[in-house]
Amino acid sequence: MKLSSMNYLFRQGMKNIWTNRIMSVASFCILVVSLLLVGFMMLFVANINQFVGGIENKNEVIIYLEDVDDVQIAGMENELKAMDNVSSVSFFSKDEALEEMKKGMGSEADDLFGYLDDNPLPDAFRIRVDDIDKISGTLMAINKLDGIDSIKSPTDFINILTGLKRFIGVISAVVLAALIVVSLVIISNASRASVDIRKREIAIMKLVGATNTFIKVPFFVEGMFIGILAGVAASVITALGYSELVKVLSQDMTFWSIMSINGFIPMQSVIWPLAFGYLVVGTVIGALGTVMSTSKYLKV
Repeated sequence: MKLSSMNYLFRQGMKNIWTNRIMSVASFCILVVSLLLVGFMMLFVANINQFVGGIENKNEVIIYLEDVDDVQIAGMENELKAMDNVSSVSFFSKDEALEEMKKGMGSEADDLFGYLDDNPLPDAFRIRVDDIDKISGTLMAINKLDGIDSIKSPTDFINILTGLKRFIGVISAVVLAALIVVSLVIISNASRASVDIRKREIAIMKLVGATNTFIKVPFFVEGMFIGILAGVAASVITALGYSELVKVLSQDMTFWSIMSINGFIPMQSVIWPLAFGYLVVGTVIGALGTVMSTSKYLKV
């Protein structure tokens, strides 16, 4: 196709947006709402995953030791650090444990511990794991070490957290898929209604010898441009709306601190990937949705 013809078809597509401005605005609004639904759902899922990840990072396994000497402690520390799935190991002596307990009890500590000749608390290791899903195997490996008295692990909490991660993953995938399907159906119907208004024009062009490509290109340009505008609008609305929502929810961080949640994902870290996704999806859906809607009118 000649460059002059492409320029003509491009101008014709842009002209059609204004000529059929009511349907163009309707398609634009539907596409913006659809993009926002998917975008905010993705932000919600991303924040939930960050919250769960933050809680995971605060889980500790405490290993209480028998009466072992410094050489045995050093050997156990090396063995723990060499284990798979162990991210950090820190030794906590019984003297440090006693001092920490006294600080927490205040003046009552002297009355309670003053008569003791020996420190009754055990030495301990505190470890963190990389993947809580594999903690059962890690605990089994730790139990095989010599010199261990007992292990304190939040197993029940970890099981709940692991189940929560799986549940969130399944639910978010189902909801996102449903939103995408519903958005495609709504946008396709809107595009079909827009094209249906011009079916007479398409039939005349087809009868006078216009090729299918010649007829489709203006619709492609029209849908693509509406999709780009919808992507830009959705990006601006998301940036402003999400920022305000985070500001409101972050006014009182007491609840989030109790839940071991440090904060929400900042808008500046996700806006550009999200905006790029909006533009790509909006352009593709807008262009293809409009072109596909013309197919049934090309058989004359």
